[in-house]
Amino acid sequence: MNKVDYMEVTLPNYSYIFNFEETFSHHETKQWMMKNWTNGFYYCGLYMILIFGGQHYMASRPRFELRGILCLWNTLLASFSIIGFTRTAPELIHVLRHHGLLHSICIPSFIEQDCVSGFWTWLFVLSKLPELGDTIFIVLRKQPLIFLHWYHHITVLLYSWFSYSEHTASARWYVVMNYCVHSIMYSYYALKAMRYRPPKVISMVITTLQLAQMVVGCYINISAYQYLESGNVDCNISRMNIHFSFAMYLSYFVLFARFFHKTYLAGKKSNKKHFANSAPGHIGYNDKLKVN
Repeated sequence: MNKVDYMEVTLPNYSYIFNFEETFSHHETKQWMMKNWTNGFYYCGLYMILIFGGQHYMASRPRFELRGILCLWNTLLASFSIIGFTRTAPELIHVLRHHGLLHSICIPSFIEQDCVSGFWTWLFVLSKLPELGDTIFIVLRKQPLIFLHWYHHITVLLYSWFSYSEHTASARWYVVMNYCVHSIMYSYYALKAMRYRPPKVISMVITTLQLAQMVVGCYINISAYQYLESGNVDCNISRMNIHFSFAMYLSYFVLFARFFHKTYLAGKKSNKKHFANSAPGHIGYNDKLKVN
């Protein structure tokens, strides 16, 4: 297999490129991230203090409703995810059609040559910091906070920031998949916050998509490792990154599979009782579970 030539890379045809996309500089953002990505550990430490300290503070206090703010929050995140998906998915589809799987995993042209995809990848990485705010609603509304929720928030933030500092090529897959799932997921949560009642099967579909995302993530990591081991291609992904990413996606799959079984299979009877006793429009924790 021959080494991939950057000069042969073609870009998708966008109907329109905004000025803020056209002026995107991957050099500047990479330099900034290389200097600051470790700050993520401080943000995560503060996050842990706030959520567990917040739980202790709220233990003897009444829950907050926060429905209006929750509706706005989910609507904004849904809109952001939909736009992000429509701006990054064309690049991945184009690369697969014209350059193949190898390029999609090993060549970071989605950041270094495509200003549109590069800009929205940059915003995707930064968005993992404000997304920590999801947990604030759980704490203030006194809903159950399970391990999977805060574990995935922390690991996604750290991994995303670290990967951007390396311009990890395989990240184009993770960005597009996450934007796609979040587009559906946050739209669903926004409707729930507005007191609409989407069919419960939609929440099952969302969890299924999340599981599929983990399977694809593991496959991409295995493929990247095989390309590196072959020694015949230039693959812009470090072995350390592959190890972290594979461990992260595999752990997510196990945790989400357990969640799926407990919620939709083993917990059918208990869930029916729970929903029967819930107030109209109540949003349970199972409706607020999210992943990268």
